[in-house]
Amino acid sequence: MITRRTLFLTGLTGLLAGAAAQRAPAAQPSSNDPVAIVNAIYARAAKGKGDGGGTFIIENKAAKAKYLSKSLIDLWAKADAHTPKDDVPPIDFDPVTNSQEPDVKSFKVEAEKMEADKAVVAVTITGHLLRFKVSDNTIRNNFVREDGKWKIDDISGTIDGEAWSIRGLLNESLKEVV
Repeated sequence: MITRRTLFLTGLTGLLAGAAAQRAPAAQPSSNDPVAIVNAIYARAAKGKGDGGGTFIIENKAAKAKYLSKSLIDLWAKADAHTPKDDVPPIDFDPVTNSQEPDVKSFKVEAEKMEADKAVVAVTITGHLLRFKVSDNTIRNNFVREDGKWKIDDISGTIDGEAWSIRGLLNESLKEVV
């Protein structure tokens, strides 16, 4: 027979367990899971009004080292060094949100290719405003495995239906005459 006291104590235990679970810190994305890394990046980009964007992955050397491959970091540094002092840098937009003004209401992540040392993870974002071309909502993150960790080696998408990639933009900037 269940007494009121047993019922009360059981309910109280459940409430306390639920409260403790809510206070538990969210798990950090594993550097061994490209999908988890991309989910964490876009969850941060979508916080609040979704206008914070994803430039935090490229804002400084430490951020680049955390998220990007060594070869992409080197290429980026070379392109930045090649850019005249008062000129616009080769990457003058937020590649994570494929925009000048980030707008991420929600997102869907899909692993398109997973191999032992390479992966492609696509993200389709939905913003508060509609884009001119639907294809502009999909951004692909190409990963490579370096020192046992997954790093972004390229980001690509389309702007008004025209394809772009970080590597392509950086390489193109190196061809320009200074």
